[in-house]
Amino acid sequence: MIEGWVKKALSSDNAAARGSRSDFDLNAERDWVSIMAEPVRPAAVLVPIVLHKDAATILLTKRTEHLAKHAGQVSFPGGSVDESDESAVAAALREAEEEIGLNADYVNVIGSLDQYRTGTGFEITPVVATVQPGFDLSLQEDEVAEAFEVPFDFVLNRKNHQRQSAVWKGRRRHYYAMPYGDYFIWGATAAMLVNLVDVMEAVREQI
Repeated sequence: MIEGWVKKALSSDNAAARGSRSDFDLNAERDWVSIMAEPVRPAAVLVPIVLHKDAATILLTKRTEHLAKHAGQVSFPGGSVDESDESAVAAALREAEEEIGLNADYVNVIGSLDQYRTGTGFEITPVVATVQPGFDLSLQEDEVAEAFEVPFDFVLNRKNHQRQSAVWKGRRRHYYAMPYGDYFIWGATAAMLVNLVDVMEAVREQI
């Protein structure tokens, strides 16, 4: 059910009109000027939907505390697109294997969400994939402190999509957050999950 729904959503006309999302408040002209003026580095993340028999989950990681950027934050496995990567999909699969040891044999790529620009200079392509259970993970300990799973039903519930704000570089910025137990999912990761729910809800009645 979930796999068919996601495939329908990412292949539908509703999802085909790809856009760009950002850490910035895109309704502000000043933010658009700022975004377009700054160079960005292409990156990709894997959005892994694990198809457990009883219920699907989203596989996430928690970054180590000593990293220069996004230390201690909850994120998807992923990173920069290297020159050797054939595509954003290839980069996402490579990074997932390097960071958490997720073997690509268990992964079925379905499509991608809107690109997302971060305030730290990355333009991220979120690559959505289903993952068959039975895999073993091996964490890259200098980058990943933990890997964990969140019920997909939790992500689909709009009541868990919070809008919060904080002052950054002298301006108040608004972002999504999805607190889950001891984990604080927020920023780009939460926004990508909201994007996934957006495109899935757009085709809900067709399933």
